[in-house]
Amino acid sequence: MSIIYLDEIPDVKTYHELRTAVEWCVFCKEQSEKALKNSFFCVVAKDGDQTVAMGRAVGDGMYYTIVDVMVKPQYQGQKIGSTIINRLVELINVGIPEGGRTSIQLIAALGKEGFYVKQGFKVLPNENSGPALRKVIYT
Repeated sequence: MSIIYLDEIPDVKTYHELRTAVEWCVFCKEQSEKALKNSFFCVVAKDGDQTVAMGRAVGDGMYYTIVDVMVKPQYQGQKIGSTIINRLVELINVGIPEGGRTSIQLIAALGKEGFYVKQGFKVLPNENSGPALRKVIYT
């Protein structure tokens, strides 16, 4: 196995396959296409021609949210997810101007908080921040 990492956006079919592989809900094609297109950064991991993992960041230059960090189950435990996270953070860091600062957020899947703590993220609430909040809207 020789995993390569590319800064590219996967097609919707591949994106949906990854979401299914990690047992996440699959958004409709229209939403998925728009979300992928609006990614600020995206990193995919490939084993040959097969995309086995991905992660992406959305943001505005000051605030970023890392989303869709997915590794197919048979590839988990091989540092692929941490490589993707580190690459996304590096890509974000390159764009920070001298004297600037940025904030990177994410919402971990239940039970995966420890993985992100190992990558340097802090669990909220903490000494500087209150709890994270979110609102999901269904139509």
